[in-house]
Amino acid sequence: MASIICEALGRGVTRSKHMAMRWLRKAAESGDTESCLQVAVRMYHNRPYAREVGHVLEAAGVASSSGVMEGHDVPYDVLISVVHWLRKGGVNPQQQLNVYRRLSQDGYKYCFNDGCEVVGLLKDFKVCPQCKTARYCGDACQKQDWTTGGHKDTCGTIASKAGQNRAPA
Repeated sequence: MASIICEALGRGVTRSKHMAMRWLRKAAESGDTESCLQVAVRMYHNRPYAREVGHVLEAAGVASSSGVMEGHDVPYDVLISVVHWLRKGGVNPQQQLNVYRRLSQDGYKYCFNDGCEVVGLLKDFKVCPQCKTARYCGDACQKQDWTTGGHKDTCGTIASKAGQNRAPA
């Protein structure tokens, strides 16, 4: 867990939210309960790189039973992965998904700028026009994350990956 924190905060290494998420996934794969829950909540709330790094193909069909998937504004494939990580973490997926849904309906910290404390609804946060991944509560947070938060270094990479995944016109 220490390497995850170091990557996220840039302590002793170059700051990288992507690498921090990859380390969190490794910890979750090894069975660390807290890491499993962190991957799940970050995927549900679309935190930086969570859906890219936390996605699991082998979880197909794992969540299709007992109404677990109903009533969420999250893509189906993301919910399947979230349920996978919740089960791996030893948590009842239906109860935890209800908690996540309440958080998203009441407001959550969706701003990608780490120092931001603004809580709101996902629809109220502006999406980075280039990568279409990062969300910000306003221009000030977007500028701060661009210059000191590392988004400038990763934004083009994300945008180019998204372009590669699109079918040619």
